[in-house]
Amino acid sequence: MNTITQNHGGARTGAGRKKNSGKFKEDTKVMRVPVSLVDQVKSTLDVYKSQLKSDVNVFEFDANAPSLSIPIFSSRVQAGFPSPADDHLEDRLDLNKHLIHHQEATFFVRAQGESMLNAGIHPGDILVVDKSLPAKSSKIVIAVVDGEFTVKRLHKYKGKITLKTENPEFDDIEICEGNELIIWGVVTSVIHQYA
Repeated sequence: MNTITQNHGGARTGAGRKKNSGKFKEDTKVMRVPVSLVDQVKSTLDVYKSQLKSDVNVFEFDANAPSLSIPIFSSRVQAGFPSPADDHLEDRLDLNKHLIHHQEATFFVRAQGESMLNAGIHPGDILVVDKSLPAKSSKIVIAVVDGEFTVKRLHKYKGKITLKTENPEFDDIEICEGNELIIWGVVTSVIHQYA
């Protein structure tokens, strides 16, 4: 009786893609995604890929992170000297609850550049971004234009879309036929540190 052995599939020396040679420069994993989420997952990966080019830092909100509440005082802060008698505690403030309204759709971006200074967005500020909000005209949005990640004010007028800067030293971005535009989320808050 003759036995014939054939190799089908499996690991072969020199076969397949070289380690860490793909677009993400790290190991990847195959996974199944519900059809209804495919477009959202693709846009998320597109933004992630654009970060590899532009050094933009995106931080996702961790819904399992411990809550941090900080005292909030009942007296209002004036631009003068506070009264020593007004130091009574009103409540405690949880910044996660105050700044984040849709946990599953919220992420953070660290701003770069000076194109949005007049909107109060400075280099190094952390932007709180909500992907579940509609991108209406006049809202500040996180957008991907032809694979480049940017933060600008969205302007829609008579079918024309412009991403406007908030600094006269920078040019607006006019979206023309052939440009790829993905609105990734709406900026809801800016965290700016002075010290």
